[in-house]
This record gives sequence, structure tokens and C-alpha cells, in this order.
Amino acid sequence: MAYNTKFIFVTGGVLSSLGKGLASASIGALLESRGLTVTIQKLDPYINVDPGTMNPFQHGEVFVTDDGSETDLDLGHYERFTSAKVGQDNNFTTGKIYHSVITKERKGEYLGGTVQVIPHITDEIKKSIKLVADGVDVVIVEIGGTIGDIESLPFLEAIRQFRTDAGKDNVLYIHLTLVPYIETAGEVKTKPTQHSVKELRSIGIQPDILLCRTDRYLSKEIKSKIALFCDVRVDEVITAKDVECIYEVPLIFHKEGLDDKIVELLHIWTRAPRLEEWEEFVKKYKAPKNSVNIAIVGKYVNLTESYKSLNEALYHSGVPNDCKVNLIFVDSEKIDETSCEEIFKEAGGILVPGGFGSRGVEGKILAVKYARENKIPYFGICLGMQVAVIEFARNVTNMKNAHSSEFDCDAPYPVIYLMKEWYDDKTETIQKRDITSDKGGTMRLGAYPCHIINETFAYKAYGISDISERHRHRYEFNNEYKEKFEKKGLVISGVSPNGELVEIVEIKNHPWFLGCQFHPEFKSRPMNPHPLFRDFIKASLKNAKNQTSDLVKSSSS
Repeated sequence: MAYNTKFIFVTGGVLSSLGKGLASASIGALLESRGLTVTIQKLDPYINVDPGTMNPFQHGEVFVTDDGSETDLDLGHYERFTSAKVGQDNNFTTGKIYHSVITKERKGEYLGGTVQVIPHITDEIKKSIKLVADGVDVVIVEIGGTIGDIESLPFLEAIRQFRTDAGKDNVLYIHLTLVPYIETAGEVKTKPTQHSVKELRSIGIQPDILLCRTDRYLSKEIKSKIALFCDVRVDEVITAKDVECIYEVPLIFHKEGLDDKIVELLHIWTRAPRLEEWEEFVKKYKAPKNSVNIAIVGKYVNLTESYKSLNEALYHSGVPNDCKVNLIFVDSEKIDETSCEEIFKEAGGILVPGGFGSRGVEGKILAVKYARENKIPYFGICLGMQVAVIEFARNVTNMKNAHSSEFDCDAPYPVIYLMKEWYDDKTETIQKRDITSDKGGTMRLGAYPCHIINETFAYKAYGISDISERHRHRYEFNNEYKEKFEKKGLVISGVSPNGELVEIVEIKNHPWFLGCQFHPEFKSRPMNPHPLFRDFIKASLKNAKNQTSDLVKSSSS
């Protein structure tokens, strides 16, 4: 393989959650601003083959790509910060690597040789990195975990070898570490960074650039001390300062000279960076004229990482509406008939996101009912659409005890059900599934086309009739009840090209009420917010202003 592509490896030390994903995405944004093409890959040390079946409480959101891959949430950052389109080759885990090696061994591809971590596992890791290198100027590879973790060692050994394979001028190591400020001492401490770099050097990797996560800009003296002990130059010590808005990170890195240093060390000629769009977005994000409260009704509310893309899509959509979006997380298990008014009294809009399992479903149905009856803008995503259909069936079409067969296999009106046979527009084949199928096998995953009906909330938002959106769900709208729903005012505004699969539902005579079977949050970008989120925030802001106006009138009278 000819190495025309440059490779940047991002590692992290001291502790987890320092922000390697955001750092990698921000580096990608800076390099794109200079006219380079980039892609970003995540190598994760856990043994699961993918995060698809992992508990959101442990791992956070599962991000879905166009090709239907269930990936780490950091891939969402990669797509939001850059124009890179990620897929199955952009996320490899220990489980995926070992599964590939063991499969080859079972097929006899190693000709009876002893299969070992070095070279077989490390070669497989290097092969996975090369998969994303074609057609781009720079590949940024984030190594999950923390330096010193035993499970990360094969990945670190592989990227150590990579510089020898690809050549010194084509590989750069960036290490993200912590420089904490100790309040009682009144100073920042460099020792955690020194120990982290020492650990990294002990396995043969000398970092070229240090990103120092801290709550303040580092002084020249502190940078000089870090440079001395870690064997880098002073201008290779970069402050990774805490920010109010994550989209400031590329601007902070640029201010610190990170992109200049990267292109210098990799011997790349580029144009000057163009960051005007980022600067304008951050300016508007930080100084809005209005604000609106959005109630998010779910069951993972104690860990907001579970709704990472959702949260960001809502924040993006505040900017074109010149408002700050305040997120109010509501535990659906705590909702009952008597608590709705108190819970939602300050909400301009109500959103029910996707989810799996029966826990908290009845609370979500009550939230839908409250939004429908009180004319509060409602946005239902995936399961949020399904509970909207269930609520409408029970309380408008008089289908008592209607439910999803996911939660009640004996429901008298299974308005949401497991469609056993359906036409797949993506593969142009008939798909079959039942309750005994593998979990992943019953899923509709990735991008699917949708046709939108004119004169609907959906059409007004998109402005076009044919769209493509990403899915991650198992159960579908039951067409057996379609006519009954439509007679009572449920608008089916989006369907698959052949009309077989219902994708979007709405309610007439409501300020804004829409449920979609897909996950639009995965395609929202800071400078290009998703149209459904944008219009939902617009309607919610209008509702909030009306609520305020009513309160003023009430108090004055």
C-alpha cells in the first residue's frame, strides 16, 4: 500500500471522559477548514462486537450510520463536526477484531500456524485502519479507553508499529491528558500528565502533541514544564480548555495553534483555515434572544449521554430560532394522570425519544395524551411515534386497551406489531422475521427512503417529497388499522416508496404534532439543523410565548 494518506492517532490518559471523541472531531473540523478531506475512526477496547445490545446506562447512545451499523456515540461527533460519512469500517472493537481473526483461523487461513496477539491481532488492527484510508488526505484514529488499561494494549502496539510501516512523516501521535487545578494549592498540577506520558512511552509511543484538558489557559511556564518532562517542544503543548459550548473546541484549538502544528509535523501544504461559519454559529449559540423549555420524556434520563445526538439536534435547532433550548428530563415512570400538569407546566414542547422495553411506556402514553389535549407541540421519535399511535387508538378511535405487541402480545388491538414480511427498499428484497429471530436480524437499521405527503407538517419542514432517514427499530405501524385512524384525524404523512411502511404520523388541528419512525437526530448538524427539530423548536417557542402572554393577561386581570 502506498501511503499518500496521513494518519493521526489520538490517545487518552489519566481518566476516561476527557473528551477524546470531541478532540478527534475538532481536529477533523480544523483540517477540513484548511481544504483537506478527512475521515475519523474509533477503535474501542471492549469485547462486545458492537454497542448495539449494550445498556445505554453503561455505554450511552448507540449511533446509527447510513449503512445500518450500530456504533459508538463518538461517531456522532465525527459526523456533526465534519463532512465525513462514517460506516461500519469507522468503528472496530476488540470483539470485532478477534472475531475476524478467529474466523480466519477456523477457515485455515493461517495455514496451521500459531495464532498470536503479535502479529495476527495487531495485523488485523492495522488492516482495519487501512480500510478507511482510500480517497482521503487524513485519517484520524481515536483509541478508546485510557493508557494503562490492559485491554488497550493490542491497539497501542498496532499503532506503534504503524509509524514504522507508513513512515515517520505520515504518522502523528496526539495524547489527551489532564492538567487539574487544585483549589487549595491555588495552582495547576502537571504530574498526572507526566505519569500518563511516561506510561505511553513505556510501550514505545512518544507523543508528538499533547492536548492538556484543563479549566483555564496554561501559562508559558506550565507549558515549558510539561514540555521538559514529556520530551516535546513548548508549542506542541496545547491547552484543551473547558468550554461553554462544545462547538467552541475547534476555535480554542486553532487559537492554540494546533492545526498549524499538525500540518507542519505531517509536512502538508494547505490553505489558511476558514472558520467563519464556526465563529458565527458559536456567537449565535451563546447569545440568543429567547429561550424555550423542552420536556424529554424517557427512561434513561439520569444519564444524558444516552440521548447525545438528540440533545445536540435540539441545541442546533435553537440557533435558527434565535433561542436557547433548555432540556427538562422527565422520568416516564414518575408520570401519572394527576402529575402531568405539574410536570409539564413550564414546557413549551414535549418530546418522547426512542427506546426499548416496556418500562415507563404508560407514562410516555400519558405525556402524549397531555400534549394532544392541551395543544402543546409534540415530537415523537421511533418509540415516541409508536406511543402516539397507541394513545390515539385508545383515546380517540375508542380501541380500548390498544397496545404494541412488543409490550402486550395479547393486546386486542395490536396497532404496533412485528411485521413478519415486508419489502426492503434498500436491498430490493422481501424480508421475513418473527419473534424468534436474532435481535439484530429483526431490526430495520440504517437509511431508508420515505415519501412525504403534501400540505403536512413534515412537508413544510423538509420542503421536498422524497427523503432518506436512519432507522433503528423492530416494530412497525399495523396497516390493518390505517383506515380507522385516518377517519378519526390521524394523518399518515410519510410512507415507504411502496406505501407499505408508515414512517410519519401527524394530528390535524394541532399547533404541531408529529411522530416519526426513524431517528432524525442522527443527521442534524450545527450549521445545518434537522428540519423536523427546527420546526418543532419554532412551534414550541411560539407556544411558550403564548403561555407567557396568557400568564401576563391573567395576572393583570
